[in-house]
Amino acid sequence: MEAAVAATPIAIPLRTTIMPRARAMLRDVSRNQVLCSICPVRDKCLSFGLDAATAKKVDEIVTTRIRLRKGDTLYRPGASFTALYAIRSGSLKTVLLAEDGRDQVAGYHMPGDLLGLDGIGNEVHECQAIALEDSEVCALPFDRIERTARDFAAFQHNVHKALSQEIARQRSLMLLLGTMRADQRLAAFLLDLSQRYQARGYSSSEFILRMTREEIGSYLGLKLETVSRLLSRLQQEGLIQVQGRVVKLLERAALKQLVGQSN
Repeated sequence: MEAAVAATPIAIPLRTTIMPRARAMLRDVSRNQVLCSICPVRDKCLSFGLDAATAKKVDEIVTTRIRLRKGDTLYRPGASFTALYAIRSGSLKTVLLAEDGRDQVAGYHMPGDLLGLDGIGNEVHECQAIALEDSEVCALPFDRIERTARDFAAFQHNVHKALSQEIARQRSLMLLLGTMRADQRLAAFLLDLSQRYQARGYSSSEFILRMTREEIGSYLGLKLETVSRLLSRLQQEGLIQVQGRVVKLLERAALKQLVGQSN
């Protein structure tokens, strides 16, 4: 449960990163500070494993919470980088503009994930972040993150861990797209979702696909027709059950065998 915290209006240090509708949503909630120390997904975010004193300092970083409706854009390519964004609820996708002008889905992000890491190097965002459902994110101004990381080693470790996980995610995606067959890509994607949902306390065997089949195809480098055909085939083989966007994993071991995992 979220604690109600009485506070005066909090200054908003963000500039052009937040899109107009998101900015309006931000104003609606800016009077209530969000405490990382009591957030339900703190163990998946930068507050993981911190002592009370450090956690209190991290609470001071989070000055604003942004509510997004489905389809809202949090930031676009070329927008000034000022903050990282921790997903408190809901889910978002990140999208890149491919060389041929098409949108390329680059990532699927759920509660506890950090967005905006792409902007650290050049101080501008390289992709677009779009809400896949009604969502809520916490804005963490990056200058405050840097100052706190210099003073608190445990927090600095969590920041480095988040950066490392993003590098690992990109490496896994390259492996997925470069070496696996279409059916292996889809099976690996479903198994990855299963593990991520389980880590957040949700069912690992039954979940909702927040991305459309077309978006999943974009992420996996497959055509829409291929994704639909493979989902039907996996269902016919008894490995999964599909009802609309709800997917149930029936034979996890068989899916792992398909991908080539040993356990």
